[in-house]
Amino acid sequence: MPSTLWRRVILAVLMLAPFAWISYAAVTQQLGADPAKTIVLFTGEWTIYSLFFTLSVSPLVRFLKWRWLMPHRRMLGLFALFYALCHLLSYMVFILGLDMSRFLSELAKRPYITAGAPAILILIALGVTSTQGMMRRLGKNWQRLHKLVYVALFLGWIHVLWQVRSSYFDAVLYGVITALLLGIRLYWTAKKRRKRGKKPLSNC
Repeated sequence: MPSTLWRRVILAVLMLAPFAWISYAAVTQQLGADPAKTIVLFTGEWTIYSLFFTLSVSPLVRFLKWRWLMPHRRMLGLFALFYALCHLLSYMVFILGLDMSRFLSELAKRPYITAGAPAILILIALGVTSTQGMMRRLGKNWQRLHKLVYVALFLGWIHVLWQVRSSYFDAVLYGVITALLLGIRLYWTAKKRRKRGKKPLSNC
């Protein structure tokens, strides 16, 4: 089996391990007094973690020369979508009992849900357009669309920040990592524009 395939399998197993653990803990009733809340928080955390992993690929490739990671970036992004959908579904099923009217009410009155909902919509759009066929169809617009992953990450951080009630440690830590990843991307974009703006000196 080629090394790339082995790495893909190993990464997939590692990314599925949290889901397997929370599923096992739920079945064996090891999630404490409020298992529904535990599941919702756990899947939300792993949505953020998966986004961090995905957006760390390019910096790791550029700074540490870990080029073997690049072929797996799409898969990591799809796992971010997977955990985001698990987060949404667990909230809808276990907290709201699939009551859509209640969801709309919560969406209107709770700012952290208002921030989280568009983040999930962005991840869905990116997941749907992640195929080679969609890359060819969208052309240059594909890259523009997929830069929205940074918007999704920022909204995800806002989603965490606005629902913190006691300790802000996680929110601050997530904010630092988010700012670092966004800062790197903005620096690269600015550097690329400066290079484009430089014109070669004409011969005198």
